[in-house]
Amino acid sequence: MKLYTYYRSSAAYRVRIALRLKGLAHEQAFVHLRKGEQSVPSYRALNPQGVVPTLEADGAVIGQSLAILEYLEETRPRPPLLPDDWAGRARVRQLALTIACEIHPLNNLKVLNHLATECKLDEAQRKLWYHHWVGEGFRALEGLLAEHPATGRFCHGDRPGLADICLVPQVYNARRFQVDLALYPTIRQIEAACLALPAFTEAAPEQQPDAE
Repeated sequence: MKLYTYYRSSAAYRVRIALRLKGLAHEQAFVHLRKGEQSVPSYRALNPQGVVPTLEADGAVIGQSLAILEYLEETRPRPPLLPDDWAGRARVRQLALTIACEIHPLNNLKVLNHLATECKLDEAQRKLWYHHWVGEGFRALEGLLAEHPATGRFCHGDRPGLADICLVPQVYNARRFQVDLALYPTIRQIEAACLALPAFTEAAPEQQPDAE
């Protein structure tokens, strides 16, 4: 297994967590997004989107973090990232997609760069954009988690899974952009439970060999 990653990529962070939760040995190749290494022809040939992560495994090349996580779940199902029951799996996927499809895409590096270079927004305006969309997403997420009977120590029950894998990188980025998390006690409690586990702390950006 070979994972193409960048230490600050939230999407790559998700996959790093999953690989550690499942105890899967893998090689890492580093793609420096701020230096534009995702756009060089050799990497574009591997992943035409020019994003990370990309996983090479079992003779396949897989892009998009959630597709990689589903692949890992299907091919290496223990320990599981999804509950056993259909309703639980649907809920966990809803939580994960709320983060990966509603919050993250509006605030990733490509969008923030576009706001700076094409829309001519200054740093304060870009920060306002980031805080607005993360706030909208986190309010919804807190509502889905708080007092829901299926929420436990983690997003769903007392075992970390797909939703937690998506949550922790998003909270990490929110802290980096100085989002006030006081309004989201359930999110913070779940983050703390996750960060008590080596799989999450070892996958953190500052622990990666390419960290700057």
